Amino acid sequence: MKIDIIGDIHGCFDEFKALTMQLGYEWKNEIPVHSGIRKLAFVGDLTDRGPQSLKVIETVYKLVKENSAFYVPGNHCNKLYRFFLGNKVQLTHGLETTAAEYESLNNEQKQDIREKFIHLYENAPLYAELDGGKLVIAHAGIREDYIGKHSNKVKTFVLYGDITGEKNPDGSPVRRDWAKQYHGKAVIVYGHTPVKEVRIVNNTYNIDTGAVFGNKLTALRYPSMEIISVSSSMPLVEEKFRKI
Repeated sequence: MKIDIIGDIHGCFDEFKALTMQLGYEWKNEIPVHSGIRKLAFVGDLTDRGPQSLKVIETVYKLVKENSAFYVPGNHCNKLYRFFLGNKVQLTHGLETTAAEYESLNNEQKQDIREKFIHLYENAPLYAELDGGKLVIAHAGIREDYIGKHSNKVKTFVLYGDITGEKNPDGSPVRRDWAKQYHGKAVIVYGHTPVKEVRIVNNTYNIDTGAVFGNKLTALRYPSMEIISVSSSMPLVEEKFRKI
């Protein structure tokens, strides 16, 4: 199984397109197509903060529909899903940019993108076990003993990480470093916490290299574990990156 796993895109469509081309995909009918037998995979957080969230949704929806990609949702995907359902959610932490794009559409376009994302989200697994369980893709990671389980506890971990319930001074949640405790055989590929360079700890790979915060968008090629990145066109926001 040959898969190119892409980190948190957050509406950075141009970087996403450039990265797929660097990976050897050709764009046909508005989606990236590989001449070989490679598939794309997404660790979630397709939208919010970046300039073209809806275009990213459209593309990933088409890829998944054509069975050319795997997608697992992130916490931003979960919030956008609730927004599209009409639930009361705060338009903060980047959702306001996606909402503004959405509000600029006519009613028919609104219904179309809303239905596509709801379908994408509702049909996505919480996390993906691939290649006979040798590879697990989960937005914020997953503990070894949670693999195969789907409780609310597991859902919270996969979407938000190993949170303690406490807050940092900037309002962000305090998270335990679950990767240091991981000793499983499966490779875990995740994102969620922006890092300047791919963070490899105990068979886990954090590939969210902060494209939307001005660093780069990264793909991990499985099973070769080659790392491919493209630079971001966004301004650098230094304080958003994990320091270790």
